[in-house]
Amino acid sequence: MTSPHAWPPGWSVADFLDDQHGVVSRTQLLASGETPAGIRRLIRRRELSVVHPGVYLDHTGEPHWLQRAWAAVLHAWPAALAGEAALRAHEGPGKRPDPVTVEVFVARSRTVLAPPGVRIRRVDGLARRTVWSVGPPRVRYDDAAIDVACRAASDLEALGVLAGVVQGRRSTAGRLAAELGARERAPRQAWLAGVLTDIAEGSCSVLEHGYLTRVVRPHGLPPGDRQVRDAIGSRIVYRDCEHEDGLVVELDGRLFHDSAQGRDLDMERDLDAALAGKHTVRIGWGQVFDRSCVTAVKVAALHRSRGWAGTPQPCGHECGIGATR
Repeated sequence: MTSPHAWPPGWSVADFLDDQHGVVSRTQLLASGETPAGIRRLIRRRELSVVHPGVYLDHTGEPHWLQRAWAAVLHAWPAALAGEAALRAHEGPGKRPDPVTVEVFVARSRTVLAPPGVRIRRVDGLARRTVWSVGPPRVRYDDAAIDVACRAASDLEALGVLAGVVQGRRSTAGRLAAELGARERAPRQAWLAGVLTDIAEGSCSVLEHGYLTRVVRPHGLPPGDRQVRDAIGSRIVYRDCEHEDGLVVELDGRLFHDSAQGRDLDMERDLDAALAGKHTVRIGWGQVFDRSCVTAVKVAALHRSRGWAGTPQPCGHECGIGATR
């Protein structure tokens, strides 16, 4: 299918069914020469079954996911798979769970009722955002990934989307950042842009800032010294956050370990710190952005075990520190 508005000329019913995994629309049946009476006869003979109004399947069993995806697109035609459905179609089976709800985009000017199991979103620029030459037609991969990340339920979930995309080598941080930057407005746009910059540059400044503003400051914890230079023999290392009581907090901003060597260097740094009488803890994205209050409780306990006389403060009514006081 190379056009959002025209079917290949001269196709038969069998051609459509073969190309679309056994799914066909009423419009396509009529274009192939079938009559309304002929379509009713095929349904009576159970050669076709109704999936959605005006969309049919070439058997009476339960449709598999790809058939559900085709049925959703044909129901709303011209339309394209979007969101999780688009990512699933791009990546193929086994890479991610099959979405229970099939999301599709249609042009902003249209109003299409969504049947059960389908979510329809009206958007601008459908034609340029869609890859029409694949089946089913779907939103471009980078576009779909950013859309899913922007609409994620939490920052950590959004991070997981980006991590999976980059780790799976389906895209790069640079391409995703360009896609995000092309949008006039997007939820958590600034935060996602910072995360993508970190991924591209291999740094973890977003995580460091998040630790300071979500864990340390709101809970009244000792701030410590950041990026402390430390000489270990002939090597120079930098501690992310070092405290007078000997507690060292290392913020592990890597979304996935790219090599055993990287992990080995981290463990060597921790061992060197222990030899110097320091205690190192490693804190990652989930502890900062998904469980910041719980993390604050634990960090406060570590400080108190090392002689800190201060009192951690709850950041709100539901804060974990408030529940323990």
